[in-house]
Amino acid sequence: MPATLRLSAALLAAACASAADNDARDQLARRLTSLAMPHLTERARTILGIQSRAAAEKRQQQVRAKLLSMIGGLPTTNAPLNPRSNGTLQRDGFRIEKIVFESLPNFFVTANVYLPSGVGPFPAVVMTPGHSAAGKAGELPLAANFALNGIAAIAYDPMSEGERLQYFDAATGKSAVGGPTGEHSQASIAANLVGEHISRYFIWDAMRAIDYLSTRTDIDAHRIGALGCSGGGAVTAYLAAFDPRVTAAASACYITAFQDLLAAPTGAQEAEQTIPGFISAGFDLADWVELAAPRPYAIVSTTEDMFPYAGAQRTYEEARRFYALFGAEDQLQWITGPGPHGALTPLHPRILAFFKQALTGSTAAPAYRQIAAEKPTDLEFTSTGQVANSLHGETIAGIIAGVMAKVHPARADADFRTPAGIQAKPGKPAPVNTGFVGETLNSEDGVLLPGRHIATQATGRRPLVLILGDDLPDGLAQSDRVVWQASLRPAPPGIESAKSPLQGAFYLLGLRAELIGRTLLGMRVDDIIHWVDALAAKPEVDPRFITIYARGAYGVALLHAAALDKRITHAVVEDVPRSYREIVEQPLHRNAPEISVPGVLQHYDLPDLVRAIGPKRLTLLELNHPEPLLPHLTR
Repeated sequence: MPATLRLSAALLAAACASAADNDARDQLARRLTSLAMPHLTERARTILGIQSRAAAEKRQQQVRAKLLSMIGGLPTTNAPLNPRSNGTLQRDGFRIEKIVFESLPNFFVTANVYLPSGVGPFPAVVMTPGHSAAGKAGELPLAANFALNGIAAIAYDPMSEGERLQYFDAATGKSAVGGPTGEHSQASIAANLVGEHISRYFIWDAMRAIDYLSTRTDIDAHRIGALGCSGGGAVTAYLAAFDPRVTAAASACYITAFQDLLAAPTGAQEAEQTIPGFISAGFDLADWVELAAPRPYAIVSTTEDMFPYAGAQRTYEEARRFYALFGAEDQLQWITGPGPHGALTPLHPRILAFFKQALTGSTAAPAYRQIAAEKPTDLEFTSTGQVANSLHGETIAGIIAGVMAKVHPARADADFRTPAGIQAKPGKPAPVNTGFVGETLNSEDGVLLPGRHIATQATGRRPLVLILGDDLPDGLAQSDRVVWQASLRPAPPGIESAKSPLQGAFYLLGLRAELIGRTLLGMRVDDIIHWVDALAAKPEVDPRFITIYARGAYGVALLHAAALDKRITHAVVEDVPRSYREIVEQPLHRNAPEISVPGVLQHYDLPDLVRAIGPKRLTLLELNHPEPLLPHLTR
C-alpha cells in the first residue's frame, strides 16, 4: 500500500470510533475550525506588530479597501431619496414621524423618526433592529428615551422586517420564505452567485438613513450615532467601519471573536454576517471595531449570549490596545450585563449615557422612563402593513437579478477550481493520513466518509461503478462491475433547516466553510476525487472504466469532478439545475447552499461544465426519468 494511504494505529482506532458514531458533521466542523485557526493566529501576530498610529491607520485603509472589495463594493446611485411622511404621533415629551424613503430607485425603506420636544437641530442615532418580524416597532422603548434625552432617533425596517417583506405572499399576507433570517439567507445565495455579498444592501439602507437625516434642518448632521443589536449589531459594525459620518457607534450582541464563535455549536450565524473568505483574508470581528478608531465605540455584550462573551472580552482587549495607538483608549467601552442574547433592557441607561456623552458631551446621568408599547400598526407608514402590496416597489431578488444581467464571464478559459475552493488534484499524491479504514474513506485528516462495497460474482479487473448517495439501482449488484456506494461531506443532514427552511440542512456548515474560502460543493468535489484515487488503486478495478452516478446536490459536485478528473470516463447525473443563472432568476429556490459558489457567475455556469466534460462522458437525466437507470451505468 502506498505510504500516503497508510494510517497509524492510533488514527485507525480513532477513525473507527468516529465512524461508529457517525459524527461526520462534527468532524467537518472541527476540520473547518482547524483550517481557520492558522489564519486567526497569523492575524493576531499582525495586530501585535502594529506599534504606531501611522501603522494603525495604514491597517485601517488596507482592511477597509479589502472588505469593500469582498462585498462587491457599495451601491452607487444619484437617485433621490424621495422621502415622504404619513403623519406624526404626539407623545409625552417626544413625537414620532412615520416616513418612507428610497435607498435605491423604487426600493422603499419604512422608518419612524423620534424627535425631542423643541426645534433642534438635534443629534441623532440610526437604530437598526435585529432579526425580528416587528422590525422598527421593537425599537420604540429605547428610541423614545433617546428623544427624552434630547437625541433624535430613526428606527427603520431592515429588509425582511416590519413593512419590508421581500418575499411577500399575497395569498397569505405573510412571507413565502419564513422569518427574517430565512429571507436574508434566500437573498444571500443569489447575491453570492453574482459576486456580491448581501451585506452591501443592508449597509446601504443604513447609509441612506444618514442621508435622509442630513436633509432635515432639525437634525445636526455632524452628530450622528449608530446602534443595533444582533443582526442590527452587525449592520451597525459595518456602517461605522465604512461611513465616517458615524460619530459614535454601539454594536450589541454581535461582537465576539471567531476563535470562540467557531467553537460554539452553530459557528457562523447568518448570511449577512458571513462574508466569504473573511477569515482566510486575515480578518476577525475585532477589525470592525478597529476600523472605527478613534471614534467613540461601545461593545455591548450579555453574559449568556450565543455570540460568546469570552470572545467579546478578547476583542475588547485587543481593540483597546488598537485604540491606544490613537491616544483614544478611553473612547472604547465594553458595556456588559447578565442574560441571554438580546437582553438589553437592563443596559438601556448605560447605552443612553454612552451616546449622551459621545453626541452631546454631557456626563450627566440620562433620564430613563418605562415607555408603553405602541400597537405596531400605529407605527406603520403603509395602509396595508407591507410595502409589497401598498407601494409596489422593487424587491431585493429583482435588484440582484438586474445585477446578474450585467455579469458576462469569459468562459473560454473558465477556472472551475478556485471559486469553489477545490483542493484535490487528480493524479497528485493524496493528503497525509488519507485512505481506507475498512470500507470508510478518510478523505482528509479526521474527516471520514462511509462507503460500502457491493459484492458481485465476477472476478478479475472490472469497470468501476461508484454510486454517490443512498440510491442503488436495481440489478447493479448482479452486474459484472465493481460497485461501491459512497458518502460525501457532510452526512447526516443537520437542523439548520429549522432556522432557514428553504436553505436546507447544510446551511450553517456552508457559511462556516465560506469564511475560510471553501464551499460545501468544493469539499464534495475533493471527496469524489479522493474516492477515485482510492478505488482506482484497488486490484479488482480497471481504472480505464470509471462510471459515477449522483443526483441533486451530489450531481452538481460530480459535474465539477468530471470536468476536472479525466479518469472519470462516464458521469451519470440526475436532477440538477440547468444553470446557476436560473437560481438567481427564480426568487424562491431550495437547498442552494449545497451547490453555491460565491461569485461563480463571474467565472462559469453549469452549462460550461457540461461542455468541458464532453458529450461522450456525460448522461444528464431529469428527475424521475421513465427509463431504467441500470443501462446508463453498465453500458
